[in-house]
Amino acid sequence: MARPPLTGIKVYEIGNFMAAPYCTMQLADLGADVVKIENPKGGDMTRQTAPFLDGESSNFIRLNRNKRSLALDLKSAEGKEIFRSLARGADIIVENLRPGTMADLELDYARLAAANPRLIYVAASGWGQDGPYAEYPGLDIIAQGMSGLMSITGHAGDDPVKVGVPITDLVCALYGALAAVSALHAREQSGRGQLIDVCLFEAGVSLAIWEAGKYFATGEIPKPLGSAHQTSAPYQALRSADGYFTAGASTARNWSNFCTTLGLGQLEHDPRFAENHLRREHLAALTPLIEAVTTTHPSDYWVERLQAAGVPAGKLQNYEQVFHDPHLAARGYLTDAPHATLGAIRQLGSPMRFSETKVRIERAGPLLGEHSREILEALGYTGAQIDQLIARGIIAKPEVPTVR
Repeated sequence: MARPPLTGIKVYEIGNFMAAPYCTMQLADLGADVVKIENPKGGDMTRQTAPFLDGESSNFIRLNRNKRSLALDLKSAEGKEIFRSLARGADIIVENLRPGTMADLELDYARLAAANPRLIYVAASGWGQDGPYAEYPGLDIIAQGMSGLMSITGHAGDDPVKVGVPITDLVCALYGALAAVSALHAREQSGRGQLIDVCLFEAGVSLAIWEAGKYFATGEIPKPLGSAHQTSAPYQALRSADGYFTAGASTARNWSNFCTTLGLGQLEHDPRFAENHLRREHLAALTPLIEAVTTTHPSDYWVERLQAAGVPAGKLQNYEQVFHDPHLAARGYLTDAPHATLGAIRQLGSPMRFSETKVRIERAGPLLGEHSREILEALGYTGAQIDQLIARGIIAKPEVPTVR
């Protein structure tokens, strides 16, 4: 079997919480050697987030899988020099510090690229590296609000609701990973790396495909629709006798099969519902007619029958159900990865499935400074020199792994 596609690519991450770590997790899954540069005093702040497993953050060890940890003080002269040495051999650097922070440390792209013109440098931030918002602090909920996402999430008239996952962080990270891989390809032609600027705000705005289509065509400002679709109907969560299920019947065939399955054949001949755009226009009248029927049986009953009729439908699952879903089990999506002190740790899989150059999930997130010594030894530092750096707090004393 061929090795993962990014085998041999060296990546260094200076990241906290989500955007940079999730970006480099993708690169690590694809085979890159990712070294996480962390503050010796506590490391990535995700390490302090609950719940904890014997003192280790359950979130951290999943978000930072397949990486090595170097606990390095970048404010010290020695720490800066070590990082510059690493950067001279790097393919990619990913950071999500506030714009200007790396320049203050004298470790910004311009300085590092002068010594390594092939360097690809991904800078992830809340608002981008320039513009009037650049200096503002950036968090996912702020970007969700500013990007318009919260204006269309939830139900009309209710309090503001954010997307349940940190969507702008995650999408920014995915754009960063995609851009980094694209820059690797561009480097094959040009011989040079480049600076990549990705941000939470624009990542959130980039998702407004339907909303931009409506506003730029009609001037209408999109509003929250609950679970309903912007242009199609029925395409939503529907009440059943024991909760909810989801269904999408936007094509003519699916609409016909949907009506037949529910015993609502008369709706096919109702002029209000003859076309998809008409059904969406009259959704307030359509939904009660549908739910008068769907509430007579439990969700499983309707999902089974709609699926048999070729109509897309599914249960509305909580995460306990998701993490025990038989389809995910059959595809081997959830897997275990070893941790230095905790043993086997359950991991989400990767959605990227290659027929040849498969992704890897080899280890859970590292202990703080777990790989500091081996990384510095590879740079040519002696054991005595490393001991001196530890004694002076330039690098953290590596935690001793004891596998249970």
